[in-house]
Amino acid sequence: MSSPFDVLGIDPDADDDEIVEAYRRRVKETHPDQGGSARELRVVLAAYDHVRSGRDGEMPDAESDREATDERQETRVEYLNYEVLDDHGWDLDDDELFEKASSRGLDPADYGRFLVRPHESLLEAAENRGFAWPYACRGGACANCAVAMMDGELAMPVDHILPAEMLDRGIRLSCNGVPVTDELRVVYNVKHRPGLEELRLPPRPFEQAYPKG
Repeated sequence: MSSPFDVLGIDPDADDDEIVEAYRRRVKETHPDQGGSARELRVVLAAYDHVRSGRDGEMPDAESDREATDERQETRVEYLNYEVLDDHGWDLDDDELFEKASSRGLDPADYGRFLVRPHESLLEAAENRGFAWPYACRGGACANCAVAMMDGELAMPVDHILPAEMLDRGIRLSCNGVPVTDELRVVYNVKHRPGLEELRLPPRPFEQAYPKG
């Protein structure tokens, strides 16, 4: 058991900006790619969730959280390509969006389902099933790989780019976003949405990975 504020290195009365800044700093410090460990990173993620959710008291043991995560089976993902919405006159805020998509016989590249194995990111899972979803940096520093969460949730160990208002609207990064729910509904390819275009990087790596015929 530990205090989430101690984990993040902030005072209990820290404001939202201080919390986010501390979270990003601690993620960088504890990420395995930067010399940290998976366990340290899980503790930071748990602390951030604990503080942002407004829960009181100390956090549960991180190893218990790990056991619960390790027991998670494959996550079922239903996906839709943002680019087809205009073609059909659909709106991202439509509660029946996926029901409409499932009845239109869309190309599998635009609508369908696949499974995400434990510890796969959403982007990795899409690529491993043969789909060419957009990305650029793969490091949480651009919005090229952004998706809109319609149901379910992704945990992002690294996010250097999305402002709080985007997160509140359900925008996540697929490059490192790992499912934390058994089912997801996502609209991918939302990088052209207002507020995201200026957060993109030149997609040269994407174009090299998927050269045009």
